[in-house]
Amino acid sequence: MEKRYSQMTPHELNTEIASLSEKARKAEQLGIINELSVLERKITMAKAYLLNPEDFSPGATYRVEGTEDEFTISYLNGVFAWGCRTSSPDQEEALPISVLQEKKQT
Repeated sequence: MEKRYSQMTPHELNTEIASLSEKARKAEQLGIINELSVLERKITMAKAYLLNPEDFSPGATYRVEGTEDEFTISYLNGVFAWGCRTSSPDQEEALPISVLQEKKQT
């Protein structure tokens, strides 16, 4: 029986990420887009468990990885940050903390 990410040690998580990354690379080479998407989401989730949720602050705004969107955290629940994107402030959503990046200071 497989362990949940929340039950894995950092070493086990890094091993899992490496394994998933290899599978994702093969899926991409074979053009299996839907499998690639699932594997990328699993990698994102595993990476979230390597981070400390206490490093993320409610009320703070972060950039969403891979987009130009910004996300303001309302509250944290485990490795998920709940809040709103600045582009859609009336729509609350949850994002894994692994996709949140510090905003670049201008």
